Amino acid sequence: MARVAGVNIPDNKHAEISLTYVYGIGKTRAQSICASTGIDPSSKISDLSEDQLELIRAEVGKFI
Repeated sequence: MARVAGVNIPDNKHAEISLTYVYGIGKTRAQSICASTGIDPSSKISDLSEDQLELIRAEVGKFI
């Protein structure tokens, strides 16, 4: 499982859905995080590289 903002997010779900497991991030904010990082919202977390996960962590850190 990937860890973002201290929360284990599921690997087998789409990025925009997995990000909603973090407190304070809803579907709209998850979509904007995917858009600003250039990650396809329908890609699964398990398919993302470590660099892409770091981009997501940095972007989530701006909101939390």
